[in-house]
Amino acid sequence: MEERTAENTAEYPWGEATATGVGSHPGEDHEEAVRVVLGELPGLPYLPELPGRGVGADMVGRSASLLVELAVEVQPSGWRFADRPGRDAKRARDHLLRDLDALEEAVQGYRGPFKIQVAGPWTLAATVELRHGDRTLADPGAVRDLAASYAEGLAAHVADVRGRVPGATEIVLQLDEPGLPGVLTGTVPTASGFGRLAAVEAHDATELLGSVLPEGVFPIAHCCAPRVPFGVLRGAGFRGISLDASLLRRRDEDAIGEAVEAGTALFLGVVPGVDAPLPDIGVVARPAAELWRRLGFPAATLASQVVLTPACGLAGASPAYARAALATCARAARVLREDPGE
Repeated sequence: MEERTAENTAEYPWGEATATGVGSHPGEDHEEAVRVVLGELPGLPYLPELPGRGVGADMVGRSASLLVELAVEVQPSGWRFADRPGRDAKRARDHLLRDLDALEEAVQGYRGPFKIQVAGPWTLAATVELRHGDRTLADPGAVRDLAASYAEGLAAHVADVRGRVPGATEIVLQLDEPGLPGVLTGTVPTASGFGRLAAVEAHDATELLGSVLPEGVFPIAHCCAPRVPFGVLRGAGFRGISLDASLLRRRDEDAIGEAVEAGTALFLGVVPGVDAPLPDIGVVARPAAELWRRLGFPAATLASQVVLTPACGLAGASPAYARAALATCARAARVLREDPGE
């Protein structure tokens, strides 16, 4: 096979042989989670999320707390827009602020790229309900309002993190979009569960995603579902795509090859997100090395353009496994540099 090369000389905020996490951690001790991240992943640490703490610490509530002039509350069916901020929104905001305070103390002396994670706007639109009970996704006008509010809130959040992590050479902003494939294929259920909401056109999905990305970040998208929409994500301006390597199929490889050729970074999930036996680091690194070889890219670029991660968040794992999974990803990432033909 003829060796392929990237069309550009893409540069990434991280160095070679880097690993990171997707975002969520088990337990309720955020300070300990930050210590684990900084200790095991010095090349690309991140702000961990601990959804086990309850309402407001979950991905949707945490992200919805960033909305500007749009209040949310929890109903039996989940998060819903409200007339005014209440205790649920305050709880979500308080969780985030306490986490940022703890982070600010822990990162003294750190210098390098730093990653933060939030839910993507389409996943929010497919999850948060309007006041009358249907999903926001059902109302295009409401989706646009959500995106405009979220763009403002995200920009403020990034600025806050920058101020708290003064050694951050670049902020890597990860938008979690597990709901995006369903949005594009028209499989998101209505609030009643008896119907399906209409599919969103790829062009519209791309435009809205791009509209919420703040300036001055390295944006990546995480989608741990089958049928990752590579074209939509690249068109929106994402410079990295995070996915579960075990869900990839050969039919995905043309789209992956095009993305890599254009300089897109791949964040490959290579160890389970829940407790499981962790294999030898050579076995962990193998899916990345074999994919690279099948795509025809030079081994010399593998360790810089591919970052290894767990397959998804670690909220469902034990604390001991979460630490071991991150450490295994970090060690396997070094295999990509030292023995890319493994």
